[in-house]
Amino acid sequence: MGTNPLVFAFQLLVTLIAAAFLVVPAVTSILAGVTVNYFQGVRSGLTLDWVAQVWGLYAPTIFRSIALALGTLAVTLLIGVPAAWALVRKPGRLTRLVEEIVTLPVAIPGLALALALILAYGGIRAFRASDAFILVGHVLYTLPFMLRAVMAVLAAVDVRTLEEGAASLGASPWQRFIQVVVPAARPGILAGSLMVVTLSIGEFNLTWMLHTPLTPTLPVGLADSYASMRLEIASAYTLVFFLMIVPLLLAIQFAGRDRRATDRKARP
Repeated sequence: MGTNPLVFAFQLLVTLIAAAFLVVPAVTSILAGVTVNYFQGVRSGLTLDWVAQVWGLYAPTIFRSIALALGTLAVTLLIGVPAAWALVRKPGRLTRLVEEIVTLPVAIPGLALALALILAYGGIRAFRASDAFILVGHVLYTLPFMLRAVMAVLAAVDVRTLEEGAASLGASPWQRFIQVVVPAARPGILAGSLMVVTLSIGEFNLTWMLHTPLTPTLPVGLADSYASMRLEIASAYTLVFFLMIVPLLLAIQFAGRDRRATDRKARP
């Protein structure tokens, strides 16, 4: 039975209105970052001078955010993939408890998590003033996303059966992990990695509490530009932020499609 044309038209109209409501502010902000004068609009001319000023003023914050995101990714991979493997291999009450504990930072506001880290480790002056302090906060915040993504894929492909087959052929635990588990979990690892990098680059609340004047990140610099710079510079900074985040978000969408395709193939 086909869809009523009037119903379809109404659904399409609502979708377009919602999309416009979300997209128009972003487009307006981007245009403000490439116009000569925001108050005169596009008729004042287009320029990349504001983007150049953003790069000159805030390039260190951009590079620091990229470095922190890659460091966070490395740590979450080293911890999250083996942990997901272990949790999938031995399901039970203890496994669910561990999973809930690891996931707890997601339910806690970023400011509260940052305050807890400051109270626990803020007295170590060298650590408090370093990028490593922010890195720890980002790892705590993003690890659940890596863990859940990898666990979902390993559960779908029945990794225990694959391991048993490899063990029967004489593979050691290390060989089974590298040659069986990691390839089987590749879609989840990819999706989790993209999620971790995206969240780390864009995370503000946690980072705002953990950073020092010597360790600002991209979102912190963005807030600073809106508070103390011309509107055009702040908008140009937003454009730079979009150029970094949007490709990652698109990649997450494609990774999600690949993971769903893998799940369908794994089902009998």
